[in-house]
Amino acid sequence: METPPFSELGLPASLLEAIETLGYERPSPIQAMSIPAALKGLDIVGLSETGSGKTAAFALPALALLEIDSLHPQVLILCPTRELAVQVCEDVHRLGAKLTGLHATPVYGGAPMDRQLRALRSGVHLIVGTPGRLLDHLRRGSFDASRIKLAILDEADRMLDMGFRDEMDELLGALPAGRQTLFFSATMNPGVSRLIQRFGKTPEIIEVQQKSRTVSTVDQSYFEVRQRSKVEVLSRILDMSPPRLALIFCNTKRSVDECTEDLVNRGYAADRLHGDMTQQMRERVLKRFREGSVELLVATDVAARGLDIDEIDIVFNYDLPTDPEDYVHRIGRTGRAGRSGRAVSFVYGREIYRIQSIERYTRSVIRRERIPSQEQVEGRRADLIFDSLKERLESGKFDAYQDNIDRLLEQGHTPTDIAGALVTLLREASGREGSAIEEDREPERRDPRDMKGPKKTKDGSFQREVGPGPRPGRPAPRDGQNSEQGMASLFLSLGKTHGVMAKEIVGMLYREVGLPDGCLGRITLFPKHSLVDVPEAFVDQVIDRTRNARLRGRPFRIDRDRGPSDRP
Repeated sequence: METPPFSELGLPASLLEAIETLGYERPSPIQAMSIPAALKGLDIVGLSETGSGKTAAFALPALALLEIDSLHPQVLILCPTRELAVQVCEDVHRLGAKLTGLHATPVYGGAPMDRQLRALRSGVHLIVGTPGRLLDHLRRGSFDASRIKLAILDEADRMLDMGFRDEMDELLGALPAGRQTLFFSATMNPGVSRLIQRFGKTPEIIEVQQKSRTVSTVDQSYFEVRQRSKVEVLSRILDMSPPRLALIFCNTKRSVDECTEDLVNRGYAADRLHGDMTQQMRERVLKRFREGSVELLVATDVAARGLDIDEIDIVFNYDLPTDPEDYVHRIGRTGRAGRSGRAVSFVYGREIYRIQSIERYTRSVIRRERIPSQEQVEGRRADLIFDSLKERLESGKFDAYQDNIDRLLEQGHTPTDIAGALVTLLREASGREGSAIEEDREPERRDPRDMKGPKKTKDGSFQREVGPGPRPGRPAPRDGQNSEQGMASLFLSLGKTHGVMAKEIVGMLYREVGLPDGCLGRITLFPKHSLVDVPEAFVDQVIDRTRNARLRGRPFRIDRDRGPSDRP
């Protein structure tokens, strides 16, 4: 069912102008249902997955509510992570681009406090922030909550999962009783229900039913690979399983051009498709791709719109899309007409955590794979040549060359020498010279998504574990080392005797450092100290951003664990 246009939702002209400039045509279902209700002043519970357009569903009514002439906090948006807070604030500025004098600011842990203090003191209409840092400002008096008209909880379930319940209770309790509240969540769990019952006023439930968003015949996987290694890894995958037709997606026209040129230079039949091409050039490339004279088509999302070819064997996300919906559109171009298909994504660093968002949105698993080694590729090439020779020998279609073979035999060459020379020629004609990459020298790293969730303990705290942990009450020995690859053990100078619980450590680290969701490992509490496992890549960030932080009102020291000699 088609949703009504934005012009029929009751939004002011300035916001409609910004929407048109941004190129949005029609609202998504969650936007079409939420915006009119929010504009009427109703409390709302919006149940919708990531990628459904929920940010605009609450940001547009919030902007419509603002009195620009009154420079004081009127709207508060709570987010679980610093990354989401920054993203939401950027969206607010884009949607409010035609509101002259709009002041919106993000407030989150891990950033300099003085910069945020200056922004708040100079005056803001709308604040987007994480619960912990917002609570710090509330207690300092730098955040005036007395005139907040609208409070929005974005991803309420995630904030509760991350241990922000107490902070959210205190923040919401400090807001005016007559305010309007919008709750947005992917799930309606008991924690979310409790928040709604306590702080909502008979809210309207708006739920968008999620349909299956991926083709069941598509096998999805990803490789962890640096930008400079992408072409080599792509080449290895293509050589291991040569497709009839493959589609390679990049996020920019420049990336399309560079990828295409690298593939052509390596001997592949590749061509490009992007927005700078004329319609005539585009049609010529697509014709060659359909015919198979071009086997690899490198394209941007915009250029690939309307591409309808059933025989595409594999889709590569050379650059991972920022929007989960774009991912679905991309991989939906393989596995058609009852055929099986394959979708491969290249990610690195923090992009790995975007895989989680895509998995939540698609309700499917994206499998992690190891990069094929040069030896594996060479072995596969040899197998393919062997299979081709065997097929030709069994067909008997080589009589035309018998005279040439007889001449070589008469010159004294043995059948084995002749066969060896022919195989070498085949190898040189069909292969390419591979190159070593940094990933070849790295040990296999654990998928961060394999980290297990919180495990409740008897004292009401919880322990996060990675893989098989030690028996309860008997921590594994650690002398500055960690048994899990890619993880480091940090010493924290507070423990059980200080009243610290594991969930408070988790909340503090996410709040102050802005770590990606689910990246923390095992947390072990001792009487006078604690040990925390964090990804090696974030160790310096953790140490640097917690220098002035407090836990249960106490300052603390956090550093690499150097063993018993460094502990109290």
